[in-house]
Amino acid sequence: MAEKFPSKRPETGWGESLQAAFDGTRLRVENHARNGRSTRTFISEGLWQEIVDKVKPGDYVFIEFGHNDESPEKVDRYTPPADFEKNLVRMVNDVRSKQGTPILLTPVMRRSFDTDGVFVDKHGVYPDITRSVAKQLTVPLIDMHRKSEVVLKQYGEEKSRTLFLQLKPGENENYPDGITDNTHFSPVGAQIMAGLAVDGIRESGLELSKYLKSTH
Repeated sequence: MAEKFPSKRPETGWGESLQAAFDGTRLRVENHARNGRSTRTFISEGLWQEIVDKVKPGDYVFIEFGHNDESPEKVDRYTPPADFEKNLVRMVNDVRSKQGTPILLTPVMRRSFDTDGVFVDKHGVYPDITRSVAKQLTVPLIDMHRKSEVVLKQYGEEKSRTLFLQLKPGENENYPDGITDNTHFSPVGAQIMAGLAVDGIRESGLELSKYLKSTH
């Protein structure tokens, strides 16, 4: 979701496109997402508290984690499933304590296909934990995990590369040796994922949807 540094372009966070979907005279989107953070590190670094301190009655807070929580080999950010659940519950309760409305989002899919070209989900239990917390606490849920799965399967193994940060050597000065990234998005992929989030907002029936432009 995060806004990317110039040195990382054309990598694009899907949260960067959200403001354009809304009437800017009536609603302002603030993107507080950061690369590489799990629920654990987002809290421990004080990034979460910065958001809680700013929340005012009537605000909506989008909460989307999982990519960095789920990686045991990345000990600096890994969050065990039980702790992931506790952290999401805390975040929901913190927003509600400030009379804001939390919205949970499952993590978008990574691009992964097996040797037969069949799509493979790499997120393990984390999306289901998010769904469970949403159900237990009656929190609106935008299921980016399932929505993005549909898109990746439609695009298929080869065409889906265009949605992600994949460049050949010499194609971009930020990546002279090229890059094959199946997690972070290209500008096109980010735009499509943002569109899925907007679809989810419309489907939610939330008051928030009245601030959306008629098209996206």
